[in-house]
Amino acid sequence: MKHATRVTALLAAALSTSVLISQVEQKTQRFPQFDNEDVKVWKTIVMPHQPLAMHHHDHPRVIIALTGGTMNIVEPSGATETHVWETGKAYWLPAMAPNTLHSDINAGDKPMEVMVVELEKEK
Repeated sequence: MKHATRVTALLAAALSTSVLISQVEQKTQRFPQFDNEDVKVWKTIVMPHQPLAMHHHDHPRVIIALTGGTMNIVEPSGATETHVWETGKAYWLPAMAPNTLHSDINAGDKPMEVMVVELEKEK
């Protein structure tokens, strides 16, 4: 009986560990790709309904949808701008006005994966 209890406890521990790992893997993630004096490039995987922290973009950027979907860009006031990004297409987003913030929220039920190319300086 002790052996069965031990096996059950080990299985429960293994299952809870795999649940924790799958929860960690399902968070929005940002992966730096390239950075120099002209551009900064990163890949982001945006999980469904997980808002990114409020942030600001000083520079214009190109978004390339590796896995498309619907992204809501939300201001602190609640004003929302909806963007439908198709897989394989590129989109231009201008620099943000000074002293403004926004959050990005994947409005779909599947993760979105985008490559962001942000210009570092005005030409």
